[in-house]
Amino acid sequence: MTKTNGPVLTPRALNRATLARQHLLTRSSLSALDAVEHLLGLQAQNVKPPYYALAARLDGFRPEELSQALQARDAVRIVTMRSTIHLHTAEDALTLRPLVQGARERELHNFRKGLVGVDLDRLTALSRKLVEEEPRTMQQLREALLVEWPDADPQSLSVAARCRLPLVQVTPRGLWGRSGQVALTTVEHWLGRPAEPVPTPDATVLRYLAAFGPASVKDMQTWAGLTRLRDAFERLRPRLVTFRDEHGVELFDLPDAPLPDADTPAPPRFLPEFDNLLLSHADRTRVVPPELKGRYWQGNRAYCTLLVDGFLAGLWRLEEESLTIEPFGELTGAQREDVVEEAERMLTTMAGPSSFDIRFGTVLS
Repeated sequence: MTKTNGPVLTPRALNRATLARQHLLTRSSLSALDAVEHLLGLQAQNVKPPYYALAARLDGFRPEELSQALQARDAVRIVTMRSTIHLHTAEDALTLRPLVQGARERELHNFRKGLVGVDLDRLTALSRKLVEEEPRTMQQLREALLVEWPDADPQSLSVAARCRLPLVQVTPRGLWGRSGQVALTTVEHWLGRPAEPVPTPDATVLRYLAAFGPASVKDMQTWAGLTRLRDAFERLRPRLVTFRDEHGVELFDLPDAPLPDADTPAPPRFLPEFDNLLLSHADRTRVVPPELKGRYWQGNRAYCTLLVDGFLAGLWRLEEESLTIEPFGELTGAQREDVVEEAERMLTTMAGPSSFDIRFGTVLS
């Protein structure tokens, strides 16, 4: 790790800086689409998380606003960073996917045994033809590919199509209150325009720092699922400022980015599972206290998380008209009141005026 003699930022200082850029310190008046652009997309393995992510960050957010952006094809659901589904603006889908395409190609090495004898270029062309004729489920696509390569591993064929092609989940999948099964076509076909050429990462480095900084090279590589980004940071160094964390790791930042005082109050926030705030740094101690590492995961499942004083402090689960909140430690009376108030605000935003049972209990069964 590169070390520097720049000013030291404590975990709490990094926490406040990152929360400010994530619009979690003070809610923003941005539109849903502008917020998605600023945040470089939202984790979207499931339908609801992007909506809850924006509810925590935006003042006056309405789920229908994001749903309408998806329906109008101003936003799409597509595999990008870390080989996971993200909800992006249309413009970012056309540029960020090419940026990470090399990583998706390398991902195929893990499935090479199931692709023996498969011509990947032919598979790509055939898959594109199939999904652009009409959106298809992954099962439908897999079955069509098996006709051509009956001896191949079915899962490996579908992974190859997903890695080789920028496949978007077409609506109604992802719409608020509607959704549906996953059907796929290419982003170019869905948006009616070609993808952009593979960009240099420089512009994305600047945007990453605006949303997640201050950050190290390794932090951004963790967020993007890419390697070898140091050259981009070095090219940009004259335009950036640098700090170091308590371990001496160099952190880059934009010179005009907010750096709130470490003692700035941070209200409670309810975040969905897989929120990028908790996944986009190699060192997560700016949000996750070391003693709570791994507490918001169980196997391959991630839980909805509660922030108190800016840091991970518990889990939550919403079932029908009951919200269960499980703090990891004791909350003060004032903290419990603030958490309940934030819970009521979240529920009103997502469900409208309604009667919910809010209780403190056990989320993990």
